[in-house]
Amino acid sequence: MDLDFSVALTYLPVMLKATLLTITLALVTQTLGTSIGFVFALGRTSRSRILRFVVWAYVWLFRGTPVLLHLFFVYYAAPLFGVTLDAIPAAIIAMTLSSAAYNTEILRAGIQAVHPGQVEAAEAVGMRYSRIVRHVIAPQAVRIVIPPYMSNFISHTKNTSLASVITVPELMLTSQMVYSSTYRAIEILTVAGLIYLLLTSCLTGLQLWLERRTSYEARGMSRRRRAIFLGKAPASAPREA
Repeated sequence: MDLDFSVALTYLPVMLKATLLTITLALVTQTLGTSIGFVFALGRTSRSRILRFVVWAYVWLFRGTPVLLHLFFVYYAAPLFGVTLDAIPAAIIAMTLSSAAYNTEILRAGIQAVHPGQVEAAEAVGMRYSRIVRHVIAPQAVRIVIPPYMSNFISHTKNTSLASVITVPELMLTSQMVYSSTYRAIEILTVAGLIYLLLTSCLTGLQLWLERRTSYEARGMSRRRRAIFLGKAPASAPREA
């Protein structure tokens, strides 16, 4: 069979429209999963054994089972308990729960990489825990977790294709519908693969930018701190904008 990509080009606007839903699904679920994961990561590092166990059990359950099962249970099993959801909300809930489990462990690693002495020093000067998290823990943890976090984000973006099994009209389901009517599976799936590759390449570029942006070795000391270090400016000099 000869390849004919003109068919794929004809349906490209339809596939690009479905790509917007793929992007939205990935961004929404990863954002929610990151927010929940950060709270759970703090729970995993808390002094409460009960809280640590509850969060550990959640992570154990959702990391140990496929995303496909989460989608099926939320969409098909929830109605048995009186909860009926449309396909898109069900996909958002299921993929957020999965994303939160992975992000919990990634963010926990970053939090625990911060030296305990810095937290103790902040407590010694009377800082509240919320300020310690914001000003001491989070800035240092972010730099550490960028590579694993972005790798997980890339995998999560590709996993949005699984939402097609519960009839979410994202890129993969739309591609299946197109090649079912045109009988040009190779051409359509090739274009779909290139679109996924473009999305993940953008995320890879974002990862490299974030790594350079947060790398101390790359950005070095600010001019104010360099002047203080060299004894050319008082420590109380006004902060640069």
